[in-house]
Amino acid sequence: MSDKDVKINLNKNVDSSELEQSAESVAADTAKANAELAKLTADLEELRQTLLRRQADFDNYRKRIEKERFEDAKRATARVVEGLIPVIDGFEHALAAHREAEYETYRKGFELIYKQLLDHLAKLGVERLDPVGKPFDPHLHQAVDRAETKDLDDGTILQVFQPGYVFHGRVLRPAMVRVAVHPNPASKEAVN
Repeated sequence: MSDKDVKINLNKNVDSSELEQSAESVAADTAKANAELAKLTADLEELRQTLLRRQADFDNYRKRIEKERFEDAKRATARVVEGLIPVIDGFEHALAAHREAEYETYRKGFELIYKQLLDHLAKLGVERLDPVGKPFDPHLHQAVDRAETKDLDDGTILQVFQPGYVFHGRVLRPAMVRVAVHPNPASKEAVN
């Protein structure tokens, strides 16, 4: 081997060791970069999940607030309607009181106002209970009298003394009614 060949081999050995060190350095830098990338990716995913949870929480909050506002508005309207029910009763009594011919014009004006009031309440969601001929329901009706009869089923409503009102499923005032009951022979014997 010549001196020239030895120098080339030495240069090759030096270059190989430098290359190995450089490769190890690059591998270490790559591993460090990959670890940092993995950490950043995990942090990003955690932030995404947090954002999704916060958005869901906010949507739930917004829906709950809207529902509460709607319920508050219904309660306020129900209080106003409850205050108007005695006014409706007054109109009905006034209309029933004067049937004479000389009050006809006066009566027509009252009927018009009464009809407008009932129509407006119906638009708000108020239902008037007129349960004549229907079965008694203790959630909607208040039995203030009973009449013995065999002509109708037991518990059938015979007469309404005072109409009831329901607002969006909530009873504002139950209807006061007379209910049919079948005669009980034992009760007649006890009286005699």
